[in-house]
Amino acid sequence: MTAPVAADAGFPLPVADDVAGPAGLNREVERAVAVIRGLPRDASILLVCHVNPDGDALGSMLGFGLGLRQLGFTRVVATFPEPFAVTPAFGFLPGQDLLVPPSAAPDVPDLGISFDAASETRLGELVPALRASSTWIVMDHHASNPGFGEVRLIDPVAAATSLVAARLLDALDVKLDRDIATNLYVALATDTGSFRYDLTTEEVHLLAARLVAAGARPAEVALRVFDTRPFVAVQLLATVLARAELDLAAADGAGLVTSYATPADLDRYGLPAHVLESFMDVLRTTEEADVACLVKPAGEERWSVSLRSRGLTDVSAVAVALGGGGHRLAAGFTGYGSVETVLASVRAALA
Repeated sequence: MTAPVAADAGFPLPVADDVAGPAGLNREVERAVAVIRGLPRDASILLVCHVNPDGDALGSMLGFGLGLRQLGFTRVVATFPEPFAVTPAFGFLPGQDLLVPPSAAPDVPDLGISFDAASETRLGELVPALRASSTWIVMDHHASNPGFGEVRLIDPVAAATSLVAARLLDALDVKLDRDIATNLYVALATDTGSFRYDLTTEEVHLLAARLVAAGARPAEVALRVFDTRPFVAVQLLATVLARAELDLAAADGAGLVTSYATPADLDRYGLPAHVLESFMDVLRTTEEADVACLVKPAGEERWSVSLRSRGLTDVSAVAVALGGGGHRLAAGFTGYGSVETVLASVRAALA
């Protein structure tokens, strides 16, 4: 089965079984289309992505929200759990007028759609509203997703949730305009590491070509998202890298490189925690380590832990064992206690 081709497409974005996974996923796309097409245009629609949204979460949500607006839906709002703040690197994304703080989200929407959340815990205080909706559509690409919601568009072989969102937009006959394309391109580029990661497939490049044809500007995205940071962030990066430690024996001899930032670091440079997200891109280049681990402050003795693998180690297994989730090459979890305790838990899980 192949989804209908959007009017702007020079070629289809395939959702055939051999591209998008089991036949059940195609049936879920059909179910989602039926749900959305069956709604009145004044239906209340709540879009939610995970806490501290990255480019894929925010871009997929805003791009899909603009698609719903194009279809004539007038009561679409988008949000994510506190802290409710968009990373400055994503401040140029179109459609942010859809955003409302979580406290302003409808309690009982007609339709709820979540994006890029591998577990309900990543949706925080917005879970009750999603559960209270008449239908909850889940769009995700994490292999660790246990399955929640009524309609589950979960494709663990997709490089990004934006691919799942684009398939559904195609099936709904939404035209990819410049604003939608910009959001989906940012989502695709960030979750593929600028098209460098292992899951950068033919489908990824086909979608990227369509998005550029529709008006997305790769050079602008690269400059704004990847290649711009304040000088104090460069200084903070130097501080974090100076703490890096290499353990050649870890991960069954594949090697582990670790580092961390503290709340005091952020206070010293006057920076929010989101600036740390890109630091992993540098840490993970360590040649001698298959696994990279970056620990970031997320509250009082609470840490957001990112894990990356160069290919030999399944870091999703580590993350799941520690209460998180993700993919074989990229995963994460929330740690508690001291930095030393968190790092010790990672080393133990890798043993």
